[in-house]
Amino acid sequence: MADRRHGSASDGGSASRPSEARGPSAHGTARLALVIGALGVVFGDIGTSPIYTLQTVFNPDDPHPVPVSTNNVYGVVSLVFWSVVIIVLVTYVLLAMRADNEGEGGIMALITLLRRWSAQRGRRATAVLAALGIFGASLFFGDSMITPAISVLSSVEGLKVVEPSLDSAVVPITAVIIVILFLVQRHGTAAVGRVFGPIMIVWFVAIGACGVVGITDHPDILKALWPSYALGFLVNHFGIAFFALAAVVLAVTGAEALYADMGHFGRPAITRAWLILVFPACVLSYLGQGALILDDPDNISSPFFLLVPDWGRWPMILLATAATVIASQAVITGAYSVASQAAQLGYLPRLRIAHTSESTIGQIYVPWVNWLLMVSVLTLVFAFRTSAALAFAFGMAVTGTITITTLLFFYVARAKWGTPRWLLAIGAGLLLFVDLLFVAANLTKLVHGAWLPLLIGLTAFTVMTTWQRGREVVTAEREQREGPLPEFIDRLRSGEAPTLRVPGTAVFLNRGKQTAPLAMRANVEHNRVRHEQVVILAIQTEPVPRVPVEERIVVDDLGYADDGIIHVTARFGYMETPDVPGTLALLDPASTEGPLELDQASYFLSKIDLRRGEAPSMAPWRKRLFIATSYITSDAVEYFSLPRDRTVIMGSYIEV
Repeated sequence: MADRRHGSASDGGSASRPSEARGPSAHGTARLALVIGALGVVFGDIGTSPIYTLQTVFNPDDPHPVPVSTNNVYGVVSLVFWSVVIIVLVTYVLLAMRADNEGEGGIMALITLLRRWSAQRGRRATAVLAALGIFGASLFFGDSMITPAISVLSSVEGLKVVEPSLDSAVVPITAVIIVILFLVQRHGTAAVGRVFGPIMIVWFVAIGACGVVGITDHPDILKALWPSYALGFLVNHFGIAFFALAAVVLAVTGAEALYADMGHFGRPAITRAWLILVFPACVLSYLGQGALILDDPDNISSPFFLLVPDWGRWPMILLATAATVIASQAVITGAYSVASQAAQLGYLPRLRIAHTSESTIGQIYVPWVNWLLMVSVLTLVFAFRTSAALAFAFGMAVTGTITITTLLFFYVARAKWGTPRWLLAIGAGLLLFVDLLFVAANLTKLVHGAWLPLLIGLTAFTVMTTWQRGREVVTAEREQREGPLPEFIDRLRSGEAPTLRVPGTAVFLNRGKQTAPLAMRANVEHNRVRHEQVVILAIQTEPVPRVPVEERIVVDDLGYADDGIIHVTARFGYMETPDVPGTLALLDPASTEGPLELDQASYFLSKIDLRRGEAPSMAPWRKRLFIATSYITSDAVEYFSLPRDRTVIMGSYIEV
């Protein structure tokens, strides 16, 4: 067999990476741009938590309200501070974000790493942890639906603080903002980040400044930074503190988005933005609100907006609305990343994904996910109508995802870095104890709304695991029908499969070169014909923006140099459109066993129709779900830029 690599300058050559040929100042500018972009995309969720966290903790309408007293205020503020330190700073920024899959983060990245080491660590344990990870990713989809609804609602509700008569306008205004947010997603994460980044800088400076004003009026609130106040509140008032944790967890919403969005901006940019601006601003806001409540317990109605001077409340409402729109952006982009990685791992069908940056592979837009989220968020807004009604549902998705991420990280830490067991036991024990305490507290809100993210999570989990199982069934059946490609070529060569050779060129798209394309097999076995020139083409996408011209094409004669059948592997970067006709035009006629008639070539695709069969491969309802999910698979003709008037789709069916 002979492999030959081909390319041509006719395609314009290989585009250099944007970071090449840059001086130190250019690199510094690029790093600053990434930090600003991260502020505009990643930190919106966790950065707007001060709007509603303390208000929810002391909400008198809560089924388990926290009485307002000096000790309780110190205890709650201390709990908030140390929860952010332990969960966001330690679990995510210092630990989890070190476990990436070629730059991508989030639960799906951890699952990829788990599967990579399954052979060494035991398949059963890995399968259980992977299933747990899929459930965590499913909960994140619930978070992606609830976050935009509660965040935008909470900011628009600030209108009621300055003008109670605007109460009836809150829901319509929220709906309009959400629709606009989802409409602009197609412009890409980088464009959105450039617009939102400066707004978030103003936001964090503003909330930090307001917090400083509150602290100067009651500087004793700084004592809440000492951990003894959080521990004392938990130990001495456990009956109150335990239920308060269900609202305290709102301070760490968005932590998973930091990890899931890591592929968009990279770990260094996210870490710098968090440590330099986001973390200090949020802490100052919580301390300032605590001081305000100590001065007057009636301020629990809206401590965030009441902390702002009268002259600044209207501007703060507008700024808060912009910031909560950005909060929604954080989980939306995180959902894109999770869906994309789920499709790559075989838990979802092939989705149409638009890459929106030449410099960062993770910046993507997934239309199907975008519109599904928009419909879901609008449904939640019109169904719940207030942020308070959604607050009970919010924490369950967050705590479940955080706990599963922590568990998977420590398993990966042992498998990837060989971390000593004693160190893992201490670290995992402490962090999981904190996580599980939050989970238990949120379970007490099950009948008050915590059922919602669990329902969304179970639905998404069922869809993904069903698709994975159905895909395994279909792949096994398809491989059996296709048969090995070398044997198929040998049969054609020997005349065992008699065919009439007709003039022209046929291009058969295939998944690789291990099996024979179903469309080609059907042509030979049923039509008894084959073309003079046959190209079996496999598309391979590489994790780089563009593939160099000299590495674009690999040609294999499949063992015979005179039968007119060749196998071509076409390698594309993630920023390149897989233009099949244009790529084949790069082939050297000397390597194709004769000239290809590309202007008149016919392209053949194998389309598999799924039918529900009697085999006990899955439960009947899961078979129906698998078949229904297959309808969202992206169109192959459009994806590969094939000419529709010369593309033949050879149909077949497989029973599942």
